[in-house]
Amino acid sequence: MNNNIKNTVQLVGNAGKDVALTSFENGNKKASFILATNEFYTNKSGEKVKQTEWHKIVAWGKTAEDLASSVKKGSEISIYGKLCNRTYTDSNGTVKYITEVVASDFLSSEKK
Repeated sequence: MNNNIKNTVQLVGNAGKDVALTSFENGNKKASFILATNEFYTNKSGEKVKQTEWHKIVAWGKTAEDLASSVKKGSEISIYGKLCNRTYTDSNGTVKYITEVVASDFLSSEKK
């Protein structure tokens, strides 16, 4: 087993909204959007059911720029990256927990 593969995620789905690109004073860029993935199963009544999961995706630097220029709401996309967890305290003093996929690469029919 390869010990270098510890936290790897691959998701295939559709962008739930256009990519939001943020530029920082230091020149770095961050892209963020949500990705919908679908699973299908048959319930006890024999009906086919679609279950949609929503994933928060972020990317940095050149990957962020490429995502913003080529992925639009509804685009089918394959994301490669890693899972990251973080916390923050909101203005009410409540601790919020966030799990997101930090994308290192992607494939899309729109990618140049």
